[in-house]
Amino acid sequence: MSGTYDLRRTAVLLVDPYNDFLSEGGKIWPRVEPVAQEVGLLGNLRCVVGSAREVGARVVFVPHRRWEPGDYETWDHPNPTQRSIMERHSFARGTWGGEFHPDFQPQPGEVVIHEHWAQSGFANTDLDFQLKQHGISHVVLVGLLANTCIESTARFAMELGYHVTLVRDATAAFQPEMMHAAHELNGPTFAHAILTTAELVAALREGAA
Repeated sequence: MSGTYDLRRTAVLLVDPYNDFLSEGGKIWPRVEPVAQEVGLLGNLRCVVGSAREVGARVVFVPHRRWEPGDYETWDHPNPTQRSIMERHSFARGTWGGEFHPDFQPQPGEVVIHEHWAQSGFANTDLDFQLKQHGISHVVLVGLLANTCIESTARFAMELGYHVTLVRDATAAFQPEMMHAAHELNGPTFAHAILTTAELVAALREGAA
């Protein structure tokens, strides 16, 4: 366990909650679905976000760049994920797939960070600035994908001095091996806590008490 969270200084970072990732009919959902179903992803995300709001922790949306025509095409070094986005037009702006899942909509006062181009929610965005302006010292990472955007954002957070919590069943990946790497091999080298949803909710409620 990670101890008690000071809710005034804690933020849940909800990474890439797009229909293309989380909804039936989404472009990437078929690749995520087996692991998502196994861990109870959608129910656990609802639980984490709902619990954070209930106890007064901040919820921050950390979205990926929504694809637009021309994106990456003239870049010298688009990464493999960006090349795939060019082909399948994931999270296309102005489409249903590029909208947030209906269960994960920003509430009044919640911050939506500038869209990240690659994997880290901090790189080339206002995430660090917004967290500091709101007095945040502890970040809880949930959303997609465990071994890419979640891990990259969490590593960057650690480098910037934040207390980092991963939630092993409030994320998913394309393969169980990727989840294993994210939480059993890589996560312990940088995260201060790796919890289940139930453990996190208990810690948040302890902070509220």
